[in-house]
Amino acid sequence: MGLALYRKYRPTTLKDVIGQSQITDALEQAIKTNKISHAYLFTGPRGTGKTSVARIFAHTINDFSYKVEDEYLDIIEIDAASNTSVDDIRELREKSIITPVKGKYKIYIIDEVHMLSKSAFNALLKTLEEPPAHVIFIMATTDAHKVPITISSRAQVYNFKLADADTMLKFLDAVVKKEKLKIDQAALKIIVERGGGSFRDSLSLLDQVSALPQKQITASDVIAALGLPDNQLLKNLLAASKNHDFTSVTTTLEEILNSGIKIDILIEELIKYILANPQPELMHLLSKLANIKPPFLEAKLTVALLGDTINFVPPTPAVAPKSVTLPTPTQPTNIPTTNNITFNWRDFLDAVKSRNTGVATMLKNFNYKLEGKTLYLYAPNPTNYKLISNPKRKQFLTEITHLNIVVESPDQKLDKKDPTLSKISAIMGDIQEVKNGESSPF
Repeated sequence: MGLALYRKYRPTTLKDVIGQSQITDALEQAIKTNKISHAYLFTGPRGTGKTSVARIFAHTINDFSYKVEDEYLDIIEIDAASNTSVDDIRELREKSIITPVKGKYKIYIIDEVHMLSKSAFNALLKTLEEPPAHVIFIMATTDAHKVPITISSRAQVYNFKLADADTMLKFLDAVVKKEKLKIDQAALKIIVERGGGSFRDSLSLLDQVSALPQKQITASDVIAALGLPDNQLLKNLLAASKNHDFTSVTTTLEEILNSGIKIDILIEELIKYILANPQPELMHLLSKLANIKPPFLEAKLTVALLGDTINFVPPTPAVAPKSVTLPTPTQPTNIPTTNNITFNWRDFLDAVKSRNTGVATMLKNFNYKLEGKTLYLYAPNPTNYKLISNPKRKQFLTEITHLNIVVESPDQKLDKKDPTLSKISAIMGDIQEVKNGESSPF
């Protein structure tokens, strides 16, 4: 059985490490100047070389030759994902007291250190605070934010980064030549894109397509082998979503999924396509795609693509408000009439009440008089006068009665013996009525 490419091309010296010169240069300088710390924390995405650099560094400071498969008693690797308990760390502390067998240091490499339990971290903290002189901890994690600050603050922290596309392409091209593979540059670029800057992931994908029977591996061969959707199908799907085309979205999505493409890969490819071909109409969809997480990926993707279609409701024509039918006026009793116009106060109040109860309640306390096409309303107090004389309310009453509305202030009360008093007052100025026992104003 052949060795997997990601293991075959794993670096064995710090100079072999690609794309992390800011870290390897610092570690080489520490070795040269003998300024070795008691604890290191390597953080960064998967496949960026954290564990490889930890192993190389551990072997180098102990003057051990490094081969991928060798083992030394003074270099202990611990997988924190399966050794999370406080008892595991207590056992580590007890054994750390024992001096190294062959090397200068006893070195513990703790991978995925963020997986330790809270009590395990507390136990590890005691060792980091007062470590034996011969002990070095090299911790690695893909989730640095999960490592307590009490731990990270007691270690030298190095952040590993993903490789850029050009660096990865040159690296894979060199591997292809060494392996004597025949693969197009366009096919290699697809592998680089799918690898996402991770050396391990990229080499695993290259290993997968290298097993294809074709003498010359093309881009279409890689797309089929990796289960990637064709760009034209992605374009069609996004166009249907943008145009609110319910039928095209569902049929295209069904076609893609029926071809064997995994839903999580489809979501990733849609995001990459939108980023590579940005359109304002699709930017809102980008945020929805980025937030899709298991379970029910297919349902969530469908809703994301059809979200605008579902929410898109054609505008409905404006509907004119229904007119209010007023009561038919009946011949009033004891109400003055002029020019054959009839007016019924009770019907008038009912009509007002059907549209504004508050106004109708106030009007009950008013006196009134109809002269021709003018309805005079006499307010019982200043408050009612101010409210009813408001232009909007007067217009409201005019719409109901089809009469001119005049609202009189409280000092202009209706005089039943002389209904023309208000007219005379308007012509001659303010007239004051002299009552019995009062002196004349003149």
